[in-house]
Amino acid sequence: MATVNNLESLLVSLTDCTSGDDVTVRDLLNAVGRRSYGPILLLLGFIAVTPLTIIPGTSWLVALITLLIAGQIVIGRKFPWVPRRVLDISFPRAALVAGVEQAGKYVRPVDRVLKPRLAFLSGPPFVALAALVCVAAALVTFPLGLIPFGPVLPGLTVLLFGLGLTARDGFVLVAAGAGLAGAVWLLLRVWTALPFG
Repeated sequence: MATVNNLESLLVSLTDCTSGDDVTVRDLLNAVGRRSYGPILLLLGFIAVTPLTIIPGTSWLVALITLLIAGQIVIGRKFPWVPRRVLDISFPRAALVAGVEQAGKYVRPVDRVLKPRLAFLSGPPFVALAALVCVAAALVTFPLGLIPFGPVLPGLTVLLFGLGLTARDGFVLVAAGAGLAGAVWLLLRVWTALPFG
């Protein structure tokens, strides 16, 4: 397992630490480190914006795991816990690799701007507030999962939160809040467009 401290190290871990035709949730969590919240949320956010979400139900599964992980940050649990049944869920590794390849050209420009700043926002009590943002993003994902590309904005919120927490970059955590605002705005627009909205 490589140390995950930015997007590039996440992608390297996902490709180098997994193998075979299928990968399980357990494999993915082991690849990024199952005892750290930041890399896990970074992984979940990454999956939420990759081709893996084309697989029916994946967006909702990722949102459910995000809800579980972020909720544990809110209640102050030191290490994340995931049910065994969820850990055994598998995905085609080819879809994961495709997502890694697509993201490869974007990660270095993003990683270049990462640096420890406003680092106090990545520690208590602010980290619990940021985790609530992830909880809200996960909840918004469920209704947005019914429309094409709807879960992308909340997924980006979780990605940014995981990135900010991993890199101790409070500026990115603030940006995650803006991502949630965009997701809520999209949900409200969709809701008002419905016949009963």
